[in-house]
Amino acid sequence: MFRRFIAYRRVSTEQQGRSGLGLEAQEAAVQGFLAAQGSQAKLLATYTEIESGKRDDRPELTKALEHVRLTGATLIIAKLDRLSRDAHFLLGLQKAEVDFVACDMPSADRFTVGIMAMLAQKERELISERTKAALAAAKARGRRLGNPNGAAHLRPYGNARAIEAVRLDAQERAERLRRIINELRSSGVTSANGLAKALNERHVATARGGTWTARSVLNVMERL
Repeated sequence: MFRRFIAYRRVSTEQQGRSGLGLEAQEAAVQGFLAAQGSQAKLLATYTEIESGKRDDRPELTKALEHVRLTGATLIIAKLDRLSRDAHFLLGLQKAEVDFVACDMPSADRFTVGIMAMLAQKERELISERTKAALAAAKARGRRLGNPNGAAHLRPYGNARAIEAVRLDAQERAERLRRIINELRSSGVTSANGLAKALNERHVATARGGTWTARSVLNVMERL
């Protein structure tokens, strides 16, 4: 009798997705594991997620889990330790109540990932608290946060990866603001000045912790 598998793999950026960095290694780990199972192992499908670990929506993971439920297959991932700080993934895996196997930790089970999820969530909270405290302390000392030229100051050094990282971070924040901006526009607040005022009234901070202006709203709208 065939043992059926659905593979799920994830990388953090579009650049990694295009280059295959990370994906090829995950594919090799999955294929190696399946080969060790013999001819009875059958891979039904592979779902690939290109998402930042900061985001909580995982559409490809949702599809993979649904496919697993429909077929009675086993979800297979290459490296559980690579996802051990992704609380959303781990909780989803635990709550899905499906069979799964991690190539690097074949003995892991729902109890294991439940503990990992709690630790991952706590670590994210601690990182956030430390970052906010450090920024507040710097601001209290009168230090201006950020660079007025954005990522442009990195170009003379040829640091294309750093520039791309800044761009992706700005894009991710814009995506997180999409829902609230759409709600405001649906309620009749459509001008940049009106959106800026509404965001400030809701205490939504800008990426640098400041207040919204029409220009900063337009910057976000352009990214969306």
